[in-house]
Amino acid sequence: MKMIYFVMLPLLLVCVSAQAASIPPFEQRLPMEVVFKGGEKFQRLVKQAQRENWAALQIGERTARVGKALLGTPYVNYTLEIHDRIESPSVNFQGLDCWTFYEISLAFARMLRLKPGDYTPEDLLALVELERYRNGRCDGGYLSRMHFLEEVFADNEARGLSVNPTRDLGGEPLQRQIREMTSAWKSYRYLRSNTALLPEMGRIQEKVSALPVHHIPKDQVASIEKYIHTGDIGAITCRDGSAYTSHVGIAVRKANGTHFMHATSRRDKGRKVVLDGRISDYLKRSDEHFGIVIYRPLDLPTVSRNVATAQ
Repeated sequence: MKMIYFVMLPLLLVCVSAQAASIPPFEQRLPMEVVFKGGEKFQRLVKQAQRENWAALQIGERTARVGKALLGTPYVNYTLEIHDRIESPSVNFQGLDCWTFYEISLAFARMLRLKPGDYTPEDLLALVELERYRNGRCDGGYLSRMHFLEEVFADNEARGLSVNPTRDLGGEPLQRQIREMTSAWKSYRYLRSNTALLPEMGRIQEKVSALPVHHIPKDQVASIEKYIHTGDIGAITCRDGSAYTSHVGIAVRKANGTHFMHATSRRDKGRKVVLDGRISDYLKRSDEHFGIVIYRPLDLPTVSRNVATAQ
């Protein structure tokens, strides 16, 4: 909602209309060829977005349109592990995992509303940083990145960048004791290279474990699918008590229900970004799928200012 404030001065009142938020600055800490891969694909996507006027779409439809343009992109894991010590926002159009697929689709969609054109890799990196890092800021350290979707959702909602309708859709409380990063630390390049990070990572896991997380059990998802919007982010909860979620994707409304678009590692799906069946059907495929968390991103808030001068 745009809020207009008026300042009464003795001689003149001037109201200046709301101005759109701008793309935050991006601080480059590593070479561009390390933090941004797939420049040609980025430019093709920009041209398609401008040709088809994606900027006119609502944020959810815009995010899904970007996601559809990425269908077929190979699934590649650990694309964020790009250095031994220096942490940086990064984008890789050559290979996506489930998290980076939603993240890049959303950041690209937001970018289209913040500038009329002349989009650069730095623009996209800055908006990825806004979503991926605690309080929207990477400080060059690995622990400034949020490594759990539950924290991303809570952090971004607190900053006015999203809403979480899960509880209102009938979501039930879910409690977990997170141990993923500290138990599997050898899988992560930064942690292998600097084990001194592990104690603080453990404290972060304790904080994430204490978050008030709600999910919709999978046997109830079919009945609420009609309330899930295109472009909503769906995080799949798991039965494993050491993690809240195991997968994430983008919702796409179709005539026969709400479908799940995601980057999948399954070989029978081709290990790539796919537009899958209905979310409720997807959840039924595995006993490990427990339910879903719905995260609804927003465009960046507008900035309203009024300037009053006396003459």
